[in-house]
Amino acid sequence: MAAFAPPASYRALRVSLEGGAARRRLLDVPWSTLPDHDVTVRVSHSSLNYKDALSADGNRGVTRDYPHTPGIDAAGTVVASRDPRFAEGDPVLCTGFDLGMNTAGGLAEYVRVPGDWLVRRPAGLSARDAMAFGTAGLTAALAVARLAAAGATPALGPAVVTGASGGVGSLAVALLAAEGYEVVASTGKPAAAALLGRLGAARTVPRSELAAESSRPLLSASYAGGVDTVGGVTLANLLKSTAIGGAVAACGLVGGSDVPLTVFPFILRGVALLGVDSQHAGMAARHAVWERVATDRRLQEVVQDQELVREAGLDELEEAFAALLAGGVTGRIVVRL
Repeated sequence: MAAFAPPASYRALRVSLEGGAARRRLLDVPWSTLPDHDVTVRVSHSSLNYKDALSADGNRGVTRDYPHTPGIDAAGTVVASRDPRFAEGDPVLCTGFDLGMNTAGGLAEYVRVPGDWLVRRPAGLSARDAMAFGTAGLTAALAVARLAAAGATPALGPAVVTGASGGVGSLAVALLAAEGYEVVASTGKPAAAALLGRLGAARTVPRSELAAESSRPLLSASYAGGVDTVGGVTLANLLKSTAIGGAVAACGLVGGSDVPLTVFPFILRGVALLGVDSQHAGMAARHAVWERVATDRRLQEVVQDQELVREAGLDELEEAFAALLAGGVTGRIVVRL
């Protein structure tokens, strides 16, 4: 097989800061802008996440230096490799690590990354379906696994998913339902109730039910716990409402990073607060999740649900970025390269 001949340039979404404001353009970027890592991947699909919207908006807490290409997810095919673990033609995917943060990301025709960041895409899992799951699904899967490991089983009661109509939340609903939980979906989008029910939610409750500030140190022990994608007051109320021995897996902060809480849920009910960080998840956990997505018929149906997952081209993302920042996206957005 002939050695890969790199093009002079490749298409990418580039974000620059001009006068303190972020400006996004679809550009032909010189090949030399790719970082000096071991594996070059031609990207066929990416996806959009809240962190991508922050990077695309010029948030220096996510991305230090601009111009920059966002995209914390990428799936495609290896075209060149100095890493003996990967060869030209290998189907791979990359989620998290530094991709799309300070390393040029997946909203481009090519990425170049360390081999340690890559997962070989399992047989039977298309690049499109892998990105429909993406970082959001990996985060949700890790959260559900942590709940089970902490003993927050379905026998303790219903499990709540906050921000249930978002990317992480909607997939958490499906994963919890598959594990036998009675799932309560908390959302600010009443129109998403039918979709969430189809994903496995036993009932949907308005976001306000858990978002109202309360000075009480404990609330009625109504839940086994759940997956929180919101943070702030919502996380505090969910912890206050968790039963003895329950747990809450926290993985988001769209509702705020401060949690107004006493120690009472922890010392009187033994509630566990579990942090979930998919960016630095170990490879064993990643491989297990992707193998499940490739072989679990229920998850295959979920990621192929056209109401849950919509597709967009690289030139169709402006409205999506704004909607992500405003909390207005339901489900997942897969980007076709």
